[in-house]
Amino acid sequence: MTLHTLDELIADGVQGRYVLVRSDLNVPLSGAPDGTQTVADDGRVRASLPVIEKLAKAGARVLVLAHLGRPQGVPEAKYSLRPAADRLAELAEVPVSLAGDVSGTAAKAAAAGLSDGQVLVLENVRFDPRETAKDDAERAAFAAELAGLGGSGAAYVDDAFGAVHRKHASVYDLALKLPAYQGDLVRTELEVLRKLTESPERPYVVVLGGSKVSDKLAVIDNLIGKADAILVGGGMLFTFLAALGYRVGASLLEEDQVGAVTNYLNRAKGAGTRFILPTDVVVAEKFAPDAAHELVAADAIESSSFGGSGIGLDIGPATAAAFAEQITAAKTVFWNGPMGASGRRVPPLHRPIWRCAKRSAVRPSCGLPRGFRSGAENQCGRLGSGVAVPRTSFAQIAGPAFPGDHRFGVPSSGFGGRRGRGEQLFRCQTVFHCFISGFHRRGPGVDHGFVAGLGFAPGHDPVPGGGQHRREARGVQDR
Repeated sequence: MTLHTLDELIADGVQGRYVLVRSDLNVPLSGAPDGTQTVADDGRVRASLPVIEKLAKAGARVLVLAHLGRPQGVPEAKYSLRPAADRLAELAEVPVSLAGDVSGTAAKAAAAGLSDGQVLVLENVRFDPRETAKDDAERAAFAAELAGLGGSGAAYVDDAFGAVHRKHASVYDLALKLPAYQGDLVRTELEVLRKLTESPERPYVVVLGGSKVSDKLAVIDNLIGKADAILVGGGMLFTFLAALGYRVGASLLEEDQVGAVTNYLNRAKGAGTRFILPTDVVVAEKFAPDAAHELVAADAIESSSFGGSGIGLDIGPATAAAFAEQITAAKTVFWNGPMGASGRRVPPLHRPIWRCAKRSAVRPSCGLPRGFRSGAENQCGRLGSGVAVPRTSFAQIAGPAFPGDHRFGVPSSGFGGRRGRGEQLFRCQTVFHCFISGFHRRGPGVDHGFVAGLGFAPGHDPVPGGGQHRREARGVQDR
């Protein structure tokens, strides 16, 4: 299947044509005392701007489609794209306005009134329940309405890589209604992912975390024999420990996956891939902010004072140091999932996690696109600019493609697993970091999540202004 790019669309001519662009404007918001909301981090707005401006400056009448948060299929002021559209208008060199609805009377009137080179942001597509409907006919009907805003000769550009894994009307069905093209962000990310799966520079280290092994079966299966080392943390580590015959107390355990994990461990031995498992873990009395907790060896979890009721919630400092050694020696790092419990109700864990590597260990020089940092990306700002690849990178590593790619040259065959929460891929010349910000959702005083190994000095908190980041984290809308 032939790939269709934005440059190809512009070369064909967009003067006077409507181009519907699916962008990622799912930005964190901050509220003012008067009740108004503003964009707390405009990274995604800035990242979306180049494609929008490129089309508008070529004479297109641009209709921007995006979502923010998870409204339940009805308009809600707190989920309005008004703040994002206002920020886009401030940054853009072309006229930008916001429609009063998604595809109704207001949107139709505003779209009809567009002139060449102007941009109209439609309201949050998730204000319409058909956007996320399971019923194909409902989604198709909504996509037809959206396509109708552009009339004959309209085209569709997907530049929201963070949403391409969604089988939603503005992502999947709209690409069936109109000639579809890759936005520059999507094209770049796919190039990065293909390198990760086909020709990564070695050593190639994978860091896997998150809660469940079952969410990552296809990923693990596909990486055995390709990755040089797979570092396992997060809730899934306890299923791996159980496969080794260790008792894990009341820790998260998928007993029905122990056999699969045992198979992976055995396969890896003959495939040139090393599984590196934690040697120490933090065990807590309960899953609560005030829970008592202890550091124990990974093979002696039930030896803590909590016995068989202890809950493993994080990797320990020795494990963090061992993982950091692997990461800093790697040329390619794919990172998916937090290394410890992430949430506001977790206990205040240990600080030694940060002492995993010195700043000099990793010196990436990123060049895509400048200023693209939002939410979880902020704490990597010191590493240079980068391209964020949220969530879907995980699905692609598993092998199959995304629903939204069926018109871009990548066959759609579903996913190899669920996307982990918050994963970001940073392209840094020869080093790729799939960076997880589990600590972004931590409770007060919690310094878990294992983010070291990305070049932070001993004792240095990699989240400057942690309170600010936590406030931003609460504003980041779930995709």
